[in-house]
Amino acid sequence: MVKIEKVVAREVLDSRGFPTVEVDLISKGMKASAIVPSGASTGEGEALELRDGDLNRFVGKGVLKAVQNVEREIAPAITGKEFMRQSVFDDLLRSLDGTPNKAKLGANAILPVSMAFARLHAMVQSQQAFSSLALTESLAGIFGSQGVTLPVPLMNVFNGGKHADNGIAIQEFMIVPSGFNRFSDSLRAGVEVFHSLKKILSKKGLTTAVGDEGGFAPRISAEAEAGPGSHEKVLALLLDAIESAGYRAGEDIYLALDCASSEFSEKSKSGVLYHFEGSPRTADEMVQIYEKWASQYPILSIEDGLAEHDWEGWKTLTRRIGGHVQLVGDDLFVTNPEYLKLGIERGVANSILIKLNQIGTVTETLESMKMAHLANYSTVISHRSGESEDSFIADLAVACDAGQIKTGSASRSDRLAKYNQLLRLEQALGSRAKFKGKGSFQLK
Repeated sequence: MVKIEKVVAREVLDSRGFPTVEVDLISKGMKASAIVPSGASTGEGEALELRDGDLNRFVGKGVLKAVQNVEREIAPAITGKEFMRQSVFDDLLRSLDGTPNKAKLGANAILPVSMAFARLHAMVQSQQAFSSLALTESLAGIFGSQGVTLPVPLMNVFNGGKHADNGIAIQEFMIVPSGFNRFSDSLRAGVEVFHSLKKILSKKGLTTAVGDEGGFAPRISAEAEAGPGSHEKVLALLLDAIESAGYRAGEDIYLALDCASSEFSEKSKSGVLYHFEGSPRTADEMVQIYEKWASQYPILSIEDGLAEHDWEGWKTLTRRIGGHVQLVGDDLFVTNPEYLKLGIERGVANSILIKLNQIGTVTETLESMKMAHLANYSTVISHRSGESEDSFIADLAVACDAGQIKTGSASRSDRLAKYNQLLRLEQALGSRAKFKGKGSFQLK
């Protein structure tokens, strides 16, 4: 049992310099803390992030209302009470809000309390957070989770979309160092390719400044909007960087994309149109592009290849390349079991991106992962573009044996905090540590 003795909430800053919420939970002299992240490219179905809207503070992005909701609504309801399980604790948080999307209290008030409880529960049991999470009732007997698998990093090394201002529509170009036996070797290879890419960009006279998630964000084309072939130029740069670092593309290191296509799409009378490389394109035309790329480049995974409302387009994409490419739903599913259930019923995608703040509690996150597991959908644990030093998702990825993690590039300490925690967990697990490598992407 965990008895909550004190709750403290505060406004802190995320990696973009905007406010977010940190919460401390205290019990028997032990303190567990958690910081909630924030996204830039967000799905419409995400849980509500409560902002103050006061333009005199942080250009309207303050979170004092969310902090007050922790102090005035949540703290009185949990202080002095004992909780045995994460699900019971989270059920209380959900009942305090009472809305389907956390609109009353804000997901940014509820989630840090939920995450802090997971850590506090582990402390009370004298366990690390990943070990405690692996034993929760949401995982036991469903995942068969042992909490020993280090995830393959999907490392974002080139930014576009909302994460950069360079005319590239696709939001993330990632390298996937999956052809290794250990996480630490995989991470080292990814870091070496990152530095190799930096040298290549510098030699070409391109900027090596980085975007929100630590990837490079140069303007490939002189035009404001990248023209035909611009995205393939980025793919070619990544292949050059892999080779220059001494690795084999398609054997040691693969590629992955987060298209975030909702950001460059619009609804029309005839369906959804995508503004891509200077032209409006139909879903079928986008599918043809992805199909071509997947045949020409070692692309293992494509996230949000089509817009969140384009269910028919997603069906086509899944039918055409879903047998050999991981198709990840982010805006499409927003870590929500209701949306995921629709996708499963309609035969759409084969993977779900897992972001805690899209749904708002640890328990609901695990419920989405459980549904995905039972439907043979893979799960990719993910950060947000607005992050912090909090490394909770590293523990979550190992606890669930998820096998994959997206947590940014090999720069910016908010991203490296997660990688460093995974290195610690690999060391702590010792000979028990596993690494799925390319097996993570074997589609069922």
